[in-house]
Amino acid sequence: MDAKLVNPFIDAFITVMPQIGFPTPKRTKVFLSDKNAVSKGVVVMVGFTKQIRGNVVYNMREDTAKFIASTMMMGMPITEFDQMAQSAISELSNMLTANTATNLTNLELEVDISTPSLTVGEGFSLKISDGQYLTIEMDCGGHKIDIAIAVDRNL
Repeated sequence: MDAKLVNPFIDAFITVMPQIGFPTPKRTKVFLSDKNAVSKGVVVMVGFTKQIRGNVVYNMREDTAKFIASTMMMGMPITEFDQMAQSAISELSNMLTANTATNLTNLELEVDISTPSLTVGEGFSLKISDGQYLTIEMDCGGHKIDIAIAVDRNL
């Protein structure tokens, strides 16, 4: 995978998360994975088309998703990962991926993103790619989110 395609994802995460009330995220791990990811509890997948094709997957524990949703809703307590909390996480994935798309456009790449697909459940396997993909673990004030990036240039 071209490193120039990875940095826009990291830059988007580092830009967007502080805007919604989190400390500046830190990259804690980077590793290659093969084809499938295992859900930590809440998974959101967004697809890319046009000059970039593939997927990005945001994978986190449910307690992290509830904390993020609560932060996005000005501290409203989230005791259950209900429809409102799920909507907040989907919106976060939209914000992150749209910012990534803007960053890719700045590299003179034309991209479109799909509607986010959110799934709840721990331990299931999700196909992300036909081959290897890169996972970047980001830490937002003690809350970890994996960003699985499986994109290539569509030549």
